[in-house]
Amino acid sequence: MMDCIFCKIIQRKLPAEILYENDKVISILDINPIHFGHALVIPKKHCLDFLSIPEDDLHDVLHATQIVTRAIVSGLNLEGFNIFSNNGKIAGQSVFHFHMHITPRYVDDNIRFVLQLKSYDDKMLAKYGATIRDHISIQ
Repeated sequence: MMDCIFCKIIQRKLPAEILYENDKVISILDINPIHFGHALVIPKKHCLDFLSIPEDDLHDVLHATQIVTRAIVSGLNLEGFNIFSNNGKIAGQSVFHFHMHITPRYVDDNIRFVLQLKSYDDKMLAKYGATIRDHISIQ
C-alpha cells in the first residue's frame, strides 16, 4: 500500500523505534502513546483489519504480542496492561493496516472504559446466540 504509514515503516522509508522484529512481524513504540511504553505489533503483510489477516499471520502477530508484552511488563515493572485492536473507523482505527496495541496500566492512571452494560431477556439471548451461530464458518 503506497500511502500506508506502517508499510513505509516496514520498508524503512519512515523511522520508528523498533522493539522486536522477525520475518513476518514488527513491533514499534506508538508515537502517540496512551502511556509511555505503549507498543504496536504489526504484521509485515498489509491487511486491513482483524477479519482480513490470514490465520498463519494472526498466529505470528499474537505470538509476537506475547513476546513484546512480557518485555514491557518486566522492563517497566507493570502490574497490568491492556491488549486491544481497533477495527474500522467507528471503532477508532486510524491506520488501516491491522495492528495490536499493548498499553501499560498503572494504579490511578485515569483510563476508564465507560460502558453502559445491557441485559438480555431469555428470548433475546437465544435469538442473538442463534443468529451468531448461523454465521459461524470454519475456513
